[in-house]
Amino acid sequence: MTMTAHTSPGQAHHVARAFAHVDTWVFDLDNTLYPHEARIWPQVDERITLFLTELFGLDGLSARALQKYFYQRYGTTLSGLMQENGVNADDFLDFVHHIDVSMLDPDPALGDAIAALPGRKLIYTNGTRKHAENIAGRLGILDRFDGVFGITEGGFVPKPQRAAFDLFFKAFDVVPDHAAMFEDIEKNLIVPHDVGMKTVLVLPKTPDPFREAWEQAAVAAGHVHHVTSDLNGFLRSLTGRVA
Repeated sequence: MTMTAHTSPGQAHHVARAFAHVDTWVFDLDNTLYPHEARIWPQVDERITLFLTELFGLDGLSARALQKYFYQRYGTTLSGLMQENGVNADDFLDFVHHIDVSMLDPDPALGDAIAALPGRKLIYTNGTRKHAENIAGRLGILDRFDGVFGITEGGFVPKPQRAAFDLFFKAFDVVPDHAAMFEDIEKNLIVPHDVGMKTVLVLPKTPDPFREAWEQAAVAAGHVHHVTSDLNGFLRSLTGRVA
């Protein structure tokens, strides 16, 4: 595992060589393509809790506990609600993604770094394509991507399940041996690593108070090839554009 924050020219050359074969670049969305200070994910998280509160008539603490149960057992709250309660996925997704993106600033530097990568660039999210397009559009980087794959396109099967990745690979004819995955959740890199992708764990530059400590730790594991807290800088190192 290589930990990258500020990359020297020598380190950049080494990292670039490790990705020289990659022609498909796959990016998670939430907490990967934007900083947590924009408070995008906390809003979604809060609305998931609110959805459970209203659906089951629970108090906030009980709804939060149920939310964590679904997440731990099924990978996403939605999967749990669908499998145990027959909840309509579209109703849930429309509700939880009704958020304010005004605190999210455009990031043209990130857009340029993504555009400079050779080959296709794709977004793969457990959220909806509409949500991804809303966020990427606000960042000013949507036009840098060749496609977006969301939970609906994946038949509501979420990462980190192998079946979810298989659907994504098929949809975009991804050859894993020639692809790289950028993710903020370590367990979502297990399958990408196992099928031959290069993997990068993207951590926040400063601790995110809305997430558990283990969710944002620099994990030393075989399925994590690289760790960075500076996605823009890491991408620039891959194309020899280190300042």
